[in-house]
Amino acid sequence: MAQAPVVRLRDVTKSYGAGTARTQVLRGVSLDIAKGELVALVGQSGSGKSTLLNIIGGLDQPDAGEVEVLGTDTVAAGDAKRARLRNRSIGFIFQAFNLLEHLTCLGNVVIPAAFSHDAKDVEQRGREALRRVGLSDFAGRYPGELSGGQKQRVAIARALFGSPALLLCDEPTGNLDSETGKEVIDFFRELNQKDKVTLLIVTHERRVSSVAQRVIAMRDGMIVETSDEALGAEGAGPA
Repeated sequence: MAQAPVVRLRDVTKSYGAGTARTQVLRGVSLDIAKGELVALVGQSGSGKSTLLNIIGGLDQPDAGEVEVLGTDTVAAGDAKRARLRNRSIGFIFQAFNLLEHLTCLGNVVIPAAFSHDAKDVEQRGREALRRVGLSDFAGRYPGELSGGQKQRVAIARALFGSPALLLCDEPTGNLDSETGKEVIDFFRELNQKDKVTLLIVTHERRVSSVAQRVIAMRDGMIVETSDEALGAEGAGPA
């Protein structure tokens, strides 16, 4: 029996605004992502990439269509059930890092524990997450003392704190120099290959194609190509 996909979307639509200001962002998107896949999602700014990522992560809801993530129907689920799914099974990584400046690196990493009933060994788990991203000695430092690459590693450690099955990344290398970005991408590949974490990475950078098993190109709210050549497709320009 075939294993159910980690992400299953069918005819997903999403619009914002009303009346003459109404803009349709997603137009009938259907997509499956299998367990253990590393998928890159590319396309021009306004193509719907980030909106699709937010719907998969339960941060936004579609106007219509089916969304199933890790076996949960997130359209039918209530806010509390979606929040539990995000906290227990999904990790988020953003371009802007989203670290709290008044907290240490360790404090930022363990933030998810504040929204979970599983408060066991919080500090130990936080330090282990920092160790996994090569920042064992940075637990007591503050974001203002870190380079951009180190901040992103702290953000990755925070995403890994709950041992997620699915990692959603929105332009994770957008604020990094080429060498640091390569290190982060290599780490994603290691997570995928060794830990079997499923990754969906929104990106406009071609270097992601070196690690992605599948590249999905979007244009005008629709999937226009799904292949390992999609980064070279028309419409896969800057995000």
